Amino acid sequence: MMNQVVIAIVTYAEFLVPIKAIRTTVFQKEQGIAAELEFDGLDSIAIHLLAYIDANPVGTARMRDIGKQTLKLERLAVLPEARRKGIGKQLTQKALDFAQENNYQAVSLNSQLYVKNLYEKLGFQSVGDIFDEAGIPHIKMIKQLP
Repeated sequence: MMNQVVIAIVTYAEFLVPIKAIRTTVFQKEQGIAAELEFDGLDSIAIHLLAYIDANPVGTARMRDIGKQTLKLERLAVLPEARRKGIGKQLTQKALDFAQENNYQAVSLNSQLYVKNLYEKLGFQSVGDIFDEAGIPHIKMIKQLP
C-alpha cells in the first residue's frame, strides 16, 4: 500500500537540513557530483519543494525565475528507497501548478537523459542537443503553459 505523499513549498533557510541531506545522498554520493557544483549559491534565491512520505522528507526540487516569464526546475532528487512511487512526477507537477498559478508562460529544466521520459509524459519537449553537465548527459526541456 502506498504511504501518504505530501509535497510542500518550503524555504531553503528553514528546511536546508533535509534538502541538503537528500541532494547530498543523490547527487554527491550516488552520482559523484562535486559539492561546489551541487551547492551553487543559488539556493537562497530559489523556491524549494520538499516531498514527504508519512512525514519523512524523501525528495526535493527547486524552482528559479530565469526571466522571460519562465520558471526553471532544478535539483530534483528522490532518495533511493522512495523511488518508483511517482514522487518525481508529483514534484514536477507541483512545480507546474506553481508556475501556472503565478502566471509563468513556461517551465524549463535540464533533464538527465535517463529520466527524460518522466518529463515527456508531463508535456515537456526536448530542445537542442544533448550536453554534458557535471559529467552526466543532459537535455534541455521546456513546457509551454496555457
